[in-house]
Order: sequence, then structure tokens, then C-alpha cells
Amino acid sequence: MFNDGIGIVAAFIVYMALMVIIGFLYYKKTNTVSDYILGNRSINRYVAALSAEASDMSGWLLIGLPGLAYLSGMQAIWVAIGLIAGTFLNWKFVAKRLRVYTQMANDSLTVPDFFKNRFNDKNDLLGGISAIFILIFFLIYTSAQFVAGGKLFNTVFGIDYTYALLLISLIVVIYTFAGGFKAVCLTDFIQGILMFFALIIVPLTAITLVGGFGNTVSGIEAINPSLLNPFLDADGSPLTFIAIVSLLAWGLGYFGQPHILVRFMAINRPEEIKEARWVAMVWVTVALIAAVAVGLVGRVFLSEPLTGADSETVFMVMTGDVFFSFIAGIILCGILAAIMSTASSQLLVSASAVSQDLYKAFFRRDAADRELIWVSRLSVLFVAVFAIALAIDPNSFVFSIVSYAWAGFGAAFGPTILMALFWKKTTREGALAGIVVGGLTVLIWKQFNFFGLYEIVPGFIFSLLAIYIVSRMTVPDECIVRVFEETEEKLKEIKG
Repeated sequence: MFNDGIGIVAAFIVYMALMVIIGFLYYKKTNTVSDYILGNRSINRYVAALSAEASDMSGWLLIGLPGLAYLSGMQAIWVAIGLIAGTFLNWKFVAKRLRVYTQMANDSLTVPDFFKNRFNDKNDLLGGISAIFILIFFLIYTSAQFVAGGKLFNTVFGIDYTYALLLISLIVVIYTFAGGFKAVCLTDFIQGILMFFALIIVPLTAITLVGGFGNTVSGIEAINPSLLNPFLDADGSPLTFIAIVSLLAWGLGYFGQPHILVRFMAINRPEEIKEARWVAMVWVTVALIAAVAVGLVGRVFLSEPLTGADSETVFMVMTGDVFFSFIAGIILCGILAAIMSTASSQLLVSASAVSQDLYKAFFRRDAADRELIWVSRLSVLFVAVFAIALAIDPNSFVFSIVSYAWAGFGAAFGPTILMALFWKKTTREGALAGIVVGGLTVLIWKQFNFFGLYEIVPGFIFSLLAIYIVSRMTVPDECIVRVFEETEEKLKEIKG
């Protein structure tokens, strides 16, 4: 527990109260299911950009990635490079097409909804299968955020991990349950700004206290020179080609993350995406480099070494050593922001999958908007309870949990999104094959860890192959070809 914790407690209370207030402010403004799930496609470019990146990075950015850098050094930069490249490619090639196509395809509100409408899936099998994979991988992903929150409150306040886990879960559930998409995006915007400055301030201040950049580098060399070489593991052995590919392959995951893709779908106008892209790129580049720096600087700055899962507390411990009371509390709210922004987004996407793609599709096709909103809200509670159950082990690594869920979404949905947006001959059967093959490959590969290769790589490749082969063996409906061509014309108009 941190000394002089009154100021930290005060900062946390003010911050969490603000998030809950925002949720309830939007409670009465949520009148339609489109409002609750997608903000009625009215999110401005700056909010969309920071919301996409804040919900993307999660507690992993301030806990998982610094922990990896602390233990293994500069090899963590390969993950950052892969993610920076993936962010750019996603905003450059997917964002505008998805924003336009989801509106052209019967005003699709969710990723499974888009698949259903894009491929004229009359029996809702495609949407239903997609929703099931969303629930599986978001249960895993959301549990990682709750683990991060439990570690935060346990480290800072000395609260028992289980009670800490329940506290952070309750706060996130309250404002997600009440406010819906607009509340989540606004809180993401605030949290994105807070995360950005927290990540810059902590390593820069620590470097200054160590005696400057030169002293920091010398200190790391004295501890273990291998930590400064991106081609070496911490024990001095060379990184294999498979290891580097696995680290870079994190970038592939972007194309299939539903909580990021819905930000593209919700932006006010397609013309705003270019400006949003550059806001997102500045944020993600600085944030990822700073997160790696936190882990490296921590090796020199902290007198007591951190081992095992405790390495993921490096940002928190450094903050407590560098700053006093209320200021430390504000900076530590950056971790809280990262956790809350992602967990709320993931709960909301999971809830929309249940209400739109399972409940409405299979049980109540004529359900009114108010009914669907309440089904969504109850689904938030349902998913949160199961995520808490998965997060109950305090020795879990946030990095490992996130990598599993990230791979699942990247392989199950990434290739299908790309082929649906760019290849006219993609068929319903091909898309279904891609989702099933990609998702199952990740689930199976993870259990056996073949060749030490990150499961997203085979999952992504096999999914692409399945889509292509099955689509070549089947014929797309005329109506989906027509909508594809109309979307191409619309994109040309916007570009012109």
C-alpha cells in the first residue's frame, strides 16, 4: 500500500464519480437501440479517434506492456511496432469503407449485424456464430481488465484482490449499464487524454531523477545489457524469427476487434475519418513508446526488483515513488482510465451481440427499442459476472490474457472484415468458414502452442484461405453484389 494515501483516494473518488455522473447524464438521452449501441452515428472525429485508441489499449498499455518491457527489455518494441502499423492500416483502409458499408448494408449497428446484412444471411446463422465468438473472447478480454483493476487497487490501497476486483467491476458496470455508447465514448475521450499524459510524465520524471537519459541507459547496461538489444532475450539468447514474427503479429489483430470497429461505424461523417486517423496515430505512437520506456526505466529507478506477475505493477510503483499523494492519484487514474475505457466498450459490444444478434435475431424479431435496450443492459450484468469469475486469480498475467483474446478476434473477424469490404466475390458460406476456422484455430493452437508461434498468425492465414477457397466454390447472391457496387460508387463520391 502507498504511504499518504488520502490524496490518492480523493483523486480516485473524484474520477470515478465523474464517470458515473456521465453515465447517468446520458441515461435519459438514450431513446433508441441505435443510441445505446452506436450513438446514432453522431460521434465527432476527435472523440472517435481517442475513444478507439483508449478502448483499444486497455489496462494492458499501462500494466501488461510495461511489465513485458521490464522483464524482457527492448524486445517489447516489436509489439509496439506491430501495433503502430496495424493502427495505421486499420484507419487508412478499413475505417471509411466500414463506416459507409455498414450504413449501406441496411444500417448495420454491430459487426455481426454487418456480416448478416452484407451477405444477406436470411437464417441469421452468420450473425449468431459471430455473436457467440464475441461472447467467448470478450469474456476473456474483459476479465483481463478486471484483473488489471484488481492489481491496481490491491497495489495502491492494499485492498484484498477479490474486493478490489469487485469494486472496479461495479464502477464499470454502473456507467455502461446506464449511459450506453455515447457515455462510453465521452468517458473514453477523457480517459484517453489522461492515459496519454500519465504515460509521458512518469518515465520522463523518473529519467530526470535518475540523472538523465545517459545515466538511465548506463544503469540498464549495468543490470543487463541484453535488455537494450531488441534482437536478444533477457537471458542473452537471440530472438528467433518466429518470436519476432509473433511479436509483430499483434498488428494483425486490429482488423477484427469489434470494440474498435464500432468506433469507425459511429463517426459522424466518413469525411472526418482522415483527420481522426492522424489524431489516433499521434496518440498510439507516443503512448506505446512511452509504455515500453516505463518498463525499461523501471529497471534502473526501482531499488527493489519486481518478479513474475508483480512486474506488471511497475508503472504503479514508480508513480508512488516519484509523486506525492493527490498528484500520484491523478496519474494512477490513468491506469483506471485504461481499464474502464476498454472494459466498458467490451461490455457494450457483448451486450449488443446478445440483444441484436441473438435475442432479436432468434427469439423476438419484432422486439421494440425499449425492450432491446433493457436486454442490452441486462446483458452487461451477465457478461460482467462471468468475466469476474474468470478474473479471480490474482497471479494472472494481463499481457497473456489480452494476447489470447486479441488473437481470437483478429483471426475470427479480421480476414472476414477485409474480404467483405474489398472482395466482391466473397460469399456467405466463405465468410462463415472464415469466422469458424479463424476462431477455432486460435482456441486449439493456444492449447498446444505449436512451434512457439503466436496463435493469431496461423488463425489469420487459415481464415483467409478458408474464405477464399469456399467463396470460389460458391456463388454470391446478386443482391449482395449490387450493394457492394453501390458502396464502391458511394466511396468514389466521398473521395471526389
